[in-house]
Amino acid sequence: MGWVGGIGTQIVTQLRQELPLDAEILALGANAVATQKMMQARASRGASGENAICVSVNEADFILAPIGVVIPNSMMGEITPAIAAAVAGARGRKLLLPINQPHFEIVGIEWQALTKQISAAIKTIRQALLAHGI
Repeated sequence: MGWVGGIGTQIVTQLRQELPLDAEILALGANAVATQKMMQARASRGASGENAICVSVNEADFILAPIGVVIPNSMMGEITPAIAAAVAGARGRKLLLPINQPHFEIVGIEWQALTKQISAAIKTIRQALLAHGI
């Protein structure tokens, strides 16, 4: 699942390339433009905005997104406290990309290109699916 138009699009594109074709990719965007871009990258379904995210996030077995989705008011204020709480409390396994925001910094993690971060997360998803015979 992606959250920001550019990052979400990269996530969906790589998921489509590396997961089985029947894998359902749910694109939840903080805004309609982000969701539209993820849908163009071939997400299965998409929804936009706070309520849609809060209602739909529990459908996901895996949540792949920038770490900002669990930090209220991040991503230039698009991540509301309700979105952050819904994502943090969702049942799915969270794979959070360590992408810094202007008001917080992640330390102690070696910097990697975003595509490598996404690939590492997708590898984790593939391994989990294989372990469950999927």
